[in-house]
Amino acid sequence: MKLSVHIEAWEMTEPFRISDKEWTTIRGIVVQLAVNDCIGRGEAQGVFYMDETADSIFEQVHAVAAEIRQGISREDLQELLPAGGARNAIDCAMWDLECKSSGRSIWELTGIDPRPVTTVYTIGLESTAEEMAAKAAAASDAPVLKIKLDGHQPYEKLMAIRAARPDATLVVDANQGWNFELLTKIIPQCDRLNLEMIEQPLARGADEMLEGFKSPITLAADESCLHSGELDVAAGRYDMINIKLDKTGGLTEALKLARAAKERNCKLMVGNMCGTSLAMAPAFVVAQLCDFVDIDGPLLLKYDRPRGLTYDKGIVSAIDPQMWG
Repeated sequence: MKLSVHIEAWEMTEPFRISDKEWTTIRGIVVQLAVNDCIGRGEAQGVFYMDETADSIFEQVHAVAAEIRQGISREDLQELLPAGGARNAIDCAMWDLECKSSGRSIWELTGIDPRPVTTVYTIGLESTAEEMAAKAAAASDAPVLKIKLDGHQPYEKLMAIRAARPDATLVVDANQGWNFELLTKIIPQCDRLNLEMIEQPLARGADEMLEGFKSPITLAADESCLHSGELDVAAGRYDMINIKLDKTGGLTEALKLARAAKERNCKLMVGNMCGTSLAMAPAFVVAQLCDFVDIDGPLLLKYDRPRGLTYDKGIVSAIDPQMWG
């Protein structure tokens, strides 16, 4: 098997902010695996809050290049590398290569029936409620908005967004930026605004007070559940699990986590690390199993790949198998 890996950088349409970070460019890796004339590809950005970078996951792939070239299975890969961006890129390239070499689609290989899904559109964090409301109003074609918030005037920003978009379904992502006192204070206010979900309000490793806590609004684990090995604890604290392929280390583990979470009666969401359609395509597979879908990464970039996913008023309908799967 032939292996190549390189780093790519994709410019964002505007600076993208969350509670403690800002990006203007997204850097990630692309892994290519080739057997004869068949080529499979996978893309990953890595998990920034686990200190992964494009450079670090690039080096991880190189460290196991000899084993990959000798030919290993997806099951072997789960033991060779830990969950994270490097394993994700290789795993997704393996799935794509199997599709290309066998002539079977990703739907045939996984046994999942594809359907159109509605993705959120992310409103990045701004300093004022007026700025965020303006961004929400400008996204008039998006039926579901995911609002990035921190601890500065979260309710005021949500009120302004709700006034600007009374028609939209709203979900919030606090990216670990709240504390338990703020969460309990804001939940009744958010309930009055018909908020559907709050994602990762508390910091990873500091959310034990959610054990047994009853919220009228769905609480979702993102940073607090990286892979299936963390599901038992997360399921005791959260109603929903946000699955990201960079966290799980690929589609193989993502599907395992999705099925295990459903057995625990957890709701499911699929998320992304702002990659191109090559990163979103395997996430679209997971999206078929989810209650909420967040695969809007390409919409936040100035450019996307040829034959990328098609977005029409929030609806994502198909993967072009020439691009992936």
